Amino acid sequence: MTKTTKQFFDARPESVGQARAFTSEALADWGLPGRAEDIRLCVSELATNALVHGTAPGHGFLVELNTDEDVVRLEVHDSRRQHPEARRAAGTDTSGRGLILVNALADGWGVEDRASVGKIVWSCFKATGGTTA
Repeated sequence: MTKTTKQFFDARPESVGQARAFTSEALADWGLPGRAEDIRLCVSELATNALVHGTAPGHGFLVELNTDEDVVRLEVHDSRRQHPEARRAAGTDTSGRGLILVNALADGWGVEDRASVGKIVWSCFKATGGTTA
């Protein structure tokens, strides 16, 4: 059986921590602690990207989690269509590594346009490892 939960967050810096807490609570409620730290780090990175690059003025972002008990799918919805790209940060850069981390921790990730406006950046996490499309 698929379980879903989602929450909208205002475009404020403290929303990133709130998104992490929301994710932790959902995974605990579902009895899925196995990949919780990986998923928490990825929601932090994707929520930060949404906050900094993906939210138009007056808009926030939505975090949605889905699980069928074997896979957790994390989605962050925002209001801009521009797709993020992983980049290679210099050793002295203080940012720019978020998607590299998501790529390393998730079993798969990607970007989809939303029907009306904006995009969804998603990542999937299998309990047993491997890849997810």
